[in-house]
Amino acid sequence: MEEKEFKKIMINNLKELNIELTDFQLKQFYEYMNILIKWNKVMNLTRITEPKEIIIKHFIDSLTILDNINENSSVIDVGTGAGFPGIPIKIAFPDTKIILLDSLNKRIKFLNEVIEKLQLKDINTIHGRAEDYGKEKNHREKYDIAVARAVAPLNVLLEYLMPFIKIGGKCICMKGLNSEGEILESKNAIKILGGESIKTKDFYIPNTDIKRRIILVDKIKQTNIKYPRKAGTPSKEPL
Repeated sequence: MEEKEFKKIMINNLKELNIELTDFQLKQFYEYMNILIKWNKVMNLTRITEPKEIIIKHFIDSLTILDNINENSSVIDVGTGAGFPGIPIKIAFPDTKIILLDSLNKRIKFLNEVIEKLQLKDINTIHGRAEDYGKEKNHREKYDIAVARAVAPLNVLLEYLMPFIKIGGKCICMKGLNSEGEILESKNAIKILGGESIKTKDFYIPNTDIKRRIILVDKIKQTNIKYPRKAGTPSKEPL
């Protein structure tokens, strides 16, 4: 896709979200897309490979949570994969401090190239598991926001995310509309992990019939030190 067409599609969709980006930011997204397509030919980063679909299903989808984030927030993106939503947040809000956490080292190599090529600052990658880094003093309860996109069922996901968040911070979980059961099953986990009641926002991705739900959980007290449990336990024995 030519850069001119790319920018036109991005701008038309961003209008629906009331987001305005500079020409430089749009260029960063364009380069991000091209790096993703190039790397995806040799390793499986995403099943979404067509430029228009990357714009809608990765870039625009990631930016739907932007109005829940302050421009100078510290954010950890858990299970970031190919960098979603963390890198789009960073491009749109350059003053955010972002950590991208993923358990596969080959993805970390890709993310580091994106960060370097796009000249992004105050964004770092970590190769590891949430269950391990959620215990570390340099990361435990250090972030304003923990975000994840379709990583695990909600009650499992919250055990990954909540230990990273400061009191007064929040989890942002990106889900589909078929998550009602997950929400009901997560009430115990929220209470145990120091969260407050769930808020949800339902919407369509702009100019599509793709339905999405953002689940927000505020943190009101410290998470007990025994959480997260050791790697693999949260998914096998959800709270």
